[in-house]
Amino acid sequence: MYTLLGTAKLNGINPQRYLRHVLERIAEHPSNRIDELLPWVVAAQWADEASAKDMPLAA
Repeated sequence: MYTLLGTAKLNGINPQRYLRHVLERIAEHPSNRIDELLPWVVAAQWADEASAKDMPLAA
């Protein structure tokens, strides 16, 4: 657990927010796709979402 939260910090994401994100999803998440919940994957996903919000919508 310590390593996972430390990795979240190293990837620039709030460990508490990351843990909440994972716990909200893990029960229904397919076990063969567990790598999608790793800190660096979640960090990239959140970065993409944040940049998408800053970009104007195409007309």
